[in-house]
Amino acid sequence: MDHNKGLSTQQVADILHVSKSTIYDLIKKGEITSYKVGRKVRFTQEDVDDYIARARSLQAASAAKTYLPNDLMVGANQSSQNFIICGQDVILDVLSNYLRLNGISALRAYIGSYDSLVSLYQGKVQVTASHLWDGDTDEYNVPYVRRLLPGIPAVVIHLTCRVQGFYVAKGNPKNIRTWSDLARDDVAMINREKGAGSRVLLDENLRLLGLSGAQINGYYNETSSHLTVASAVSSGEADVAIGNEKIARQVDNIDFIPVKKERYQLIVKKEDLNSHEVMTMLKIIRSATFKKEFANIGGYDTTDIGQIVAET
Repeated sequence: MDHNKGLSTQQVADILHVSKSTIYDLIKKGEITSYKVGRKVRFTQEDVDDYIARARSLQAASAAKTYLPNDLMVGANQSSQNFIICGQDVILDVLSNYLRLNGISALRAYIGSYDSLVSLYQGKVQVTASHLWDGDTDEYNVPYVRRLLPGIPAVVIHLTCRVQGFYVAKGNPKNIRTWSDLARDDVAMINREKGAGSRVLLDENLRLLGLSGAQINGYYNETSSHLTVASAVSSGEADVAIGNEKIARQVDNIDFIPVKKERYQLIVKKEDLNSHEVMTMLKIIRSATFKKEFANIGGYDTTDIGQIVAET
């Protein structure tokens, strides 16, 4: 299948065995990614695959919980407004599911870290997840929160640590080990979209090396998920891509070369910190039950989860 081919709303509806109106509802809720060509809505196969993967994760979490453990029960308050959590990791899908079980209308927006912070600044979402690295301070997220939320006091809450690195072909035949290797003539990469945490990590390292994207083969070949860049390396379409360790374990015929331990964190406006929704979210992520969900899944370190690490 050509994964770059645009799919129509009807084709996606046929794949998912639902009506076209259901697809439009998913778009409105931000649960499936789409784009427009003129006035027509189109999807990539990756958009559909990502939606299916997230839906399966939520169903698995729901099936495993016929009741809420005591450490996840907060109260009977029913949320009257949508509570939107922005970010692309499955840990956020599970969190949203627990929030809904607590009566909070939690929705998901699947966009990258940079655009997520802009959406928080604009008041379009209530919580955003971020993993943006600043090369000058070797610090995650806080410098970007200060820049992208000017004049808005915010709180940074630690969620998990993940390892970022290079996806390379099995056996690493081109011996790709460092950021400078990406500038070699015999290496072609596939890149993440602008604003994604992995893209920012790449761009900051290239800046520190005095390199530009124009010097990197494949730099302008962009796609929108860890899974799709890993799959491109697996199929031989590219020699290298940047992504997290967890996805590398899900794709055949690739190896993972670790380069950076990153901090994946939640950001909320300080004015919302004591709201019922945010307090419920904090109770959930700090609970033993939530930590246990991810304790045995590779690629997650839940040490210090739920800890407030900065206020801006």
